[in-house]
Parts: sequence; C-alpha cells; structure tokens
Amino acid sequence: MRNLPELFPVAVLVHALSRQFLPATPRRAVDSYWRYHPVRADKLARALAALSGAPKGWVWRVGIQKSRPRVSFRVPPTPFREPAYTKGPGHCCVCGQPIFRFGWHRDLWGDRRPNQNATWHSCCAAAWNLWIAPSDHVRHLKVLQKRRCLATRERLLKNAEVDHRIPLFKVWRDYRERPWPALLAYWGVPNLQVINRSAHVEKCSQEAGERRVRAIPTIADRSLHKDSPKVLCVDGRIGRVYKDAQPLSSQVGGAFRPANAALRSHSKCAVRSFCASREGAIGRHL
Repeated sequence: MRNLPELFPVAVLVHALSRQFLPATPRRAVDSYWRYHPVRADKLARALAALSGAPKGWVWRVGIQKSRPRVSFRVPPTPFREPAYTKGPGHCCVCGQPIFRFGWHRDLWGDRRPNQNATWHSCCAAAWNLWIAPSDHVRHLKVLQKRRCLATRERLLKNAEVDHRIPLFKVWRDYRERPWPALLAYWGVPNLQVINRSAHVEKCSQEAGERRVRAIPTIADRSLHKDSPKVLCVDGRIGRVYKDAQPLSSQVGGAFRPANAALRSHSKCAVRSFCASREGAIGRHL
C-alpha cells in the first residue's frame, strides 16, 4: 500500500490486509472498509448527524425547488446538501461534521483542520448507498435477522426482498415534523427488514389499499362543495375519462356523472362498476 502513514485505523488496516487484492492507497482502504460494513456506517452517519443537528430555519420539503431538481419523499432529507445550508468543502454534505485525512471522521493525525478536498465522509457515503438502495445490501441485513423472515417467522428464501417497516409515504405523511437527525432512522437499519416475497406482496397491497381509502373521501368531499372547480373523472375499470363531471347523490358514495347527455350511458356503466367494487371515481383539478 502506497503512502501508508504511521498512524492509521487498525480495523481498516486489518480489513485491507485480509482482502484478496490489497487496496492501492489508504483512501481506497478506508472506502473498502465502510462498503464492507454498511450497518456500522449507517449507525455512525446518524450519530454524526445528531452531533450537528438541523440548521436553523430548515424544513423538510419535497417537490420542485428553486435551483434544484425534483425531490421525492423517498430520498433521505439532507439539509447540508442544499445550497442555502451547505458548509462547503471540508465538511460532510450528509452529517455536516468536518472531514479529515482519507475521509475519516476523526482527526487521528493532529492536522487540526478539515480536508478541503473532500465533501463526503467515507462512512456517510456508504450509509447513503444503503439508504437509497437497500436491496443492494440484502446480504448484510439477512445476517442481522439470522436469516429469518420477520413477517412469517420462517426461513428466508432466495426471493426474499428488503422492505421498510414504516413505508416512506407514511413517514412523509405522519412523521415529517420530527427533528431531522431522527428522520434518518426511517431510511436506516432500524426501519429495514428482509421478508419473503409473498409476505412483501401482501404488505404492499395492504399499504396501497390504505392510501386509496384515505384519498377517495378527500376527492369526494371536494367535489360536493358548492364552489369546487371542474373535475376530470376517470373510471379505473372501464378506462373512460369524463369532463365537466357533476356529483351524484350520496347513495353512490360520491361518484360522478358527466354533464353532457351523450355520455350518460357510459356514466351508468361507471356507476355500476363503482357499486360492484366499492371503488370511488378518481378526480383531479383541471
């Protein structure tokens, strides 16, 4: 290994020497160590973020933002990556703490100043990869669960998949007011589990039904308001779209009918399909 200093993390050195191919530089050895231990990286990254805390005035937002691409609720909130709150080179864009030699999170060499050529801790980079692509780390998560499915308590099969215990849409809906360092746990190991595919499919269907039940009353209530704007109605079963829709009586659960008399026959089909499946029509503002 070239340019190996006298002081170097022992755990990283032991890991590098145990590899089939020795890393060429100390920095590559550090990166290899954290990639091989993503669970440790996740714990350390969240601990470093707790030391920094959220910047004053920062609020977690999703959607289209100025001078930034579209942000989804599935992406972990990272205030120090935003231009308004970034600390610049030498500080990690994930946790906000100083970065020292080789991307390490502690000053083992007595430099007393951050590394101005780095913007990521090696551990935070490995943790970020776990947060945005947990399925790539299924092997490490299986070991934590002793290769048991947490949903069925049976042995994990080859088709086992990674799942969030609390789905991310519910994190945005119900827990977004929590302080920022605590939010990262919903993307980390505490909220991840490996379950068999059959159990995962059943869990996803239940979550989709919950989201649908919460969305339909909101749409129906909005359509019954006197000053509500025009609604575009889509019947999911027959695949037809109705413009200038009007609400029917409450007996059909807030379904819609088109104002145009020529489309009434299609509307009757839509009402029948709604009553049969107990699914309301889906609307959105024009």
